[in-house]
Amino acid sequence: MASDHPQRYTDRHTDPYADGYADRAEAGLRLAEVLGHLRGADPVVVGLPRGGVPVAARVAAALGAPLDLCVIRKLGCPGQPELAMGAIGEDGARVLNPQVLAVAGVTEAQLAEVERAERAELARRVDRYRRGHPAVPVAGRTVVVVDDGLATGATARAACAILRARGAAHLVLAVPVAPSDWTRTMAGAAEELVCPLTPHGFRAIGQYYARFDQTTDAEVVACLAAAAPRPELTETFAVETATTPLTAELTSPAHPLGVVVFAHGSGSSRLSPRNRSVAAALRRAGLATVLTDLLTPAEAEDRELVFDLSLLAERLIAVTERCCPPGLPLGWFGASTGAAAALRAAAEPTARVAAIVSRGGRPDLAGPWLGRARAPTLLIVGGADHAVLDLNRTAAAALTCEHALAVVPGATHLFAEPGALPAVASLAAEWFGRHFKPGPDSSHTPPGNAGQSDQC
Repeated sequence: MASDHPQRYTDRHTDPYADGYADRAEAGLRLAEVLGHLRGADPVVVGLPRGGVPVAARVAAALGAPLDLCVIRKLGCPGQPELAMGAIGEDGARVLNPQVLAVAGVTEAQLAEVERAERAELARRVDRYRRGHPAVPVAGRTVVVVDDGLATGATARAACAILRARGAAHLVLAVPVAPSDWTRTMAGAAEELVCPLTPHGFRAIGQYYARFDQTTDAEVVACLAAAAPRPELTETFAVETATTPLTAELTSPAHPLGVVVFAHGSGSSRLSPRNRSVAAALRRAGLATVLTDLLTPAEAEDRELVFDLSLLAERLIAVTERCCPPGLPLGWFGASTGAAAALRAAAEPTARVAAIVSRGGRPDLAGPWLGRARAPTLLIVGGADHAVLDLNRTAAAALTCEHALAVVPGATHLFAEPGALPAVASLAAEWFGRHFKPGPDSSHTPPGNAGQSDQC
């Protein structure tokens, strides 16, 4: 599936890696640095066996993303197996290089013989690596294709074609080292081409690694096993309030970096696919989440209660105190009136919230409390949600805490457009990650000079 995103190229040759890498692990760490913009965007990282998988494993760990592989076999020219005349992959994919075929004089019979042998090896490796497990679903998602370097590009192009056919919405081809003209030769293969080291005089990938041992099948299997999803722990709480009991659901990955409590507006619920999608993305970024309904179904029918910010803020604080593990940095994620409730609660002197994110919220409803909210606040609004965007700009002008307004281009109020909700999750993960500081007291001290921006 083709993407509407314009192609973006990252092509840098900078220290401290100007001469290459110690090994594939170091290359993966460097690659992760230049892919940081994808953290929280719910990407899938796909390594190309065998050498690309250890690199991809480091990238996946840094981005909090699932790791998968795309098994590809190079089609080497008869008599010159190191020269790629094409590549084959899972699902019957085949990419050929007509120029190499012509120059090498490869016949149809020779091509068929090489392909037959490589398909047998491909089947063996798929069985060895996957062990019966299905591929990670990529439909509608950002997919980062990683190898340990790029020479002719035939293998990487075949992988991109396979993942495109599986429905990837946005492809990023990322390698630690490639020839200086690689963006020209790989144009059209992916929406983003990312490489931190593109030297002139490139001869072989191995010359840019101090250690470039052949990766074994066992190492590939070990990387996949280490990156396998760990079970999340979910606990349901009964929360007593002054008027009615509430239910809240805490879900936590192993060793969370912080916890985010969701406060939605009317017409939604803790079971909302939008809330659960963003919460899942935050957990992949290492954050625990709490989903709750601040009003019972009967109360949600009462428009007076829907806009009772003092009541909603009181209940948000009660849920936070009941469900959030002590010592973890705390964030509130509000939508619609839930965003106003979060800002109202943040105005309380005892509030220990470290950061707030509003998605399509109505912070303007917090009125006189806006100037007293202390937590750094990110207001995320759809670019096509014109009325709410104007209200958020007005509210931003009244905030005295650190704050920013981020506009998701083309998105409407519910962020239902392709890529809009992952953009919200990415912005939220980055904001919470920036402001969460580990320690027993994660509350925010009001800054002397508040910063502000309007990011579009």
